[in-house]
Amino acid sequence: MADKSDATGEMSEGLQVELFHPDSDRKPGDTNYQGYGFDVHPIVFPVALLIIGVFVAVTILLGEGAGEMYSAVRSFFETTFGWFFLLAVNIFIVTILYFAFSKYGKIRIGGVEARKEFSDFSWMAMLFSAGMGIGLMFFSVVEPVFYFNSPPGFFGAEAGTGAAASAAMAQTFFHWGFHPWAIYGLVGLGLAFFSFNRGLPLTFRSIFWPLLGDRIYGWPGHVIDLVTVFATLFGLATSLGLGVAQVNGGLAYVSGDAVLGVASIPQTTLIQVLLIAGITLIATASVAAGLDSGVKRLSTLNLYLMLTLLGFLLVVGPTVYIFGTWVQGLGTYFGNLLSLSFFTGAQGSGGDIVQGWTIFYWAWWIAWSPFVGMFIARISKGRTVREFVIGVLFLPSMFSTIWLSTFGGSALNNALAGGAVQTQYNALEYGVFETLGMFIALNQYPLGAISGILATLLVITFFVTSSDSGSLVIDHLTSGGKHDVPRAQRIFWALTEGGVAALLLWGGGLNALQTASIATGFPFAVILLLMCYTVYLGLNNEYEILESEEFAERIQDVTRRDEVDVVSSGSDVVTDVSGGGSGAEGSD
Repeated sequence: MADKSDATGEMSEGLQVELFHPDSDRKPGDTNYQGYGFDVHPIVFPVALLIIGVFVAVTILLGEGAGEMYSAVRSFFETTFGWFFLLAVNIFIVTILYFAFSKYGKIRIGGVEARKEFSDFSWMAMLFSAGMGIGLMFFSVVEPVFYFNSPPGFFGAEAGTGAAASAAMAQTFFHWGFHPWAIYGLVGLGLAFFSFNRGLPLTFRSIFWPLLGDRIYGWPGHVIDLVTVFATLFGLATSLGLGVAQVNGGLAYVSGDAVLGVASIPQTTLIQVLLIAGITLIATASVAAGLDSGVKRLSTLNLYLMLTLLGFLLVVGPTVYIFGTWVQGLGTYFGNLLSLSFFTGAQGSGGDIVQGWTIFYWAWWIAWSPFVGMFIARISKGRTVREFVIGVLFLPSMFSTIWLSTFGGSALNNALAGGAVQTQYNALEYGVFETLGMFIALNQYPLGAISGILATLLVITFFVTSSDSGSLVIDHLTSGGKHDVPRAQRIFWALTEGGVAALLLWGGGLNALQTASIATGFPFAVILLLMCYTVYLGLNNEYEILESEEFAERIQDVTRRDEVDVVSSGSDVVTDVSGGGSGAEGSD
């Protein structure tokens, strides 16, 4: 007998295509070049490679000159358009909350009968690993300690006091809470909707279908995707290169005489290039295994490692102080959320924190939103808009506050007592403390060497999952938006990311590229504001069709046809068993 649910799913999928997909003859990847194990867009793929090669070569050749130029560009955007970044991100939050809790919240990504591709746990693990897991590892200690010694002017606290510690946690929650995940969620929702509900390519160009129509397949779409490839690849390569320097620092710290009592691992460019090679090989093996077999399993391992390290420090650290810090930090954060969201520091003290930290973060999240958003879109089919937003916006934000309270709170507790965290902060250069802050804090509690090694392992696995996610995203962008691409192509981009990072690290151009990546946040902010409108148009159109009499009639027709198919299938089965009786007799 035919499976009724399968039949309904096939029928509803056809209905989704008939009623919701745009009237266009174009399909994702329909003009692709296929050969030598590749399935690539004939324009985006080669032009992207050309831009990548030229940019790497120019950055290496200019050396310090490139760094000065990019730093000037970054400074210009941060000082001139800081107010714009703050306003834009607030608009993103309001927009995504409106989509979730309005009438559009019940719309399902992929259509009315779409099924979830991944379990809730796997989904959460993957979106969190791709989103900001690696950033939390580095900044969960250094950022609260920095604010403790240089309190944000918004709070008016005195450095080194309990009030400064409370302000430090609230400011850190602000930077890692709802605002960044609202950016990621908005981009992910737009990409998922237009890809799964409209059958358009899984690339950034598809979000602008309501305005551009078939022109998304022309040069306007090519330019959008090329900018997205640029931001994604160089953002990942820069983070990978800078991150291995921090991994190298952590390995040097935990292997030093003060911790394990053995010879310290040297901090050299050669060691860091070797680390990139090792991480890239692991990432290549994972991405070659595919989304379900490789990336999902590694992301799940990431989450287990995070929970292990988190639980360990909760037990051996100042447990009561940690929970008190979390509750008080949440109170200060929520109590000042609206004011913090619009605070520019233009009329008094506090502008240095806004310019040096908040604007930096907002531009960084926006620049990375195509990468993270596209990956979240790829794994979110079958979820309603409301479920999607709650999952992406609230759960990771709350977990981030617990993580920050545990590691940042433990470090602040030590700093308030004048312990090693504070003395090392005063003794070291800030860049050095930024690299070692996590390990210094862990070493103040029992089994510091073991927890330091676990933290280093977690940093490495986060880099691998980031590389995996980035490879899959760039595959979509350079293959015309296809959901599945050849294994050779996935391997190519994983190796390319590692190669670019190694070359830039060896040539000294990583810091320059970091500022260049941040500078892309401004044009993307403008694009995302326009995207708010295009996603609204798409959701509103879908809602009107779902509520129309025509749709209700089509559903009734599908149901009737489905029942007829099931009865007919049952009749055939009985007829065969009875040895050739009539259909009517079999149906009885």
